[in-house]
Amino acid sequence: MITSFKDLGVYKESYELAIIVNKLCQKLPMYEKNDLGSQLRRCSKSPPANIAEGWAKRRFEKEFKVHLDKSLGSCNEMEVHLSMARDLGFINKDVCNGLITRYIALGGKITNLRNNWKTY
Repeated sequence: MITSFKDLGVYKESYELAIIVNKLCQKLPMYEKNDLGSQLRRCSKSPPANIAEGWAKRRFEKEFKVHLDKSLGSCNEMEVHLSMARDLGFINKDVCNGLITRYIALGGKITNLRNNWKTY
């Protein structure tokens, strides 16, 4: 039974990913911590925050979907930032590829929620 945004699988997954990404950012070179690191940290926090905010406004269909769309956009953005970190050699290739795969799957789940939100 879903009684809170914390019960949503998309929230749980996005929160877990944000924690992983924020820990990985500690391993970035000092000169990247304020640039790419900042982008990764802020972007990773967007999906769970927007899911939570959207859930609070779910009785307004358009508003709820706007927040889910923002979450989806941030998942796509994370693909870019993680690819950049991987290709610049800052984060292990396999770790980045695994995270990218998870963000792609999360984007699909968010899209599913957006399209079927009344059944949740």
